[in-house]
Amino acid sequence: MTTATPAAPTRVQPGALPTPASLRGAAQAAAARGEPLVVMTTLVGCPYCDLVRNHHLLPLLREGRVVAVQLDVRDRTSNLQGFGGENTTPADQLRLWKARFTPTVLFFGPDGRELTERLVGVAVPDFYGEYLDARLAEARRQLR
Repeated sequence: MTTATPAAPTRVQPGALPTPASLRGAAQAAAARGEPLVVMTTLVGCPYCDLVRNHHLLPLLREGRVVAVQLDVRDRTSNLQGFGGENTTPADQLRLWKARFTPTVLFFGPDGRELTERLVGVAVPDFYGEYLDARLAEARRQLR
């Protein structure tokens, strides 16, 4: 008997990206749509996280143009299933990825492999959308 992996993120707070219960399930759901899984590191009170989430990722998510989730760098209590099926927490997973800076946006394939260079921080807010679009285009190319 096989155990089904959850296909969709499960915890959503208003004004936030979904928080996945399973990275594997979220990435498989994204790949089924031909999309990378976009993961944003976040921290409560981070103004640049709010900028990236509210002005870029949430609009794309609402339009159905990305599959995006967020992980809080300080969340040591929520259960998270990793890409390999292992149980961890968001904080521990981000530490393993060496993705402690917020916001960092990562792009994954269904196997948990990063598909393109991460977007770390917000150097120039006016150009962030263009940087994000370029990374998404490269991640999509890598999926093919």
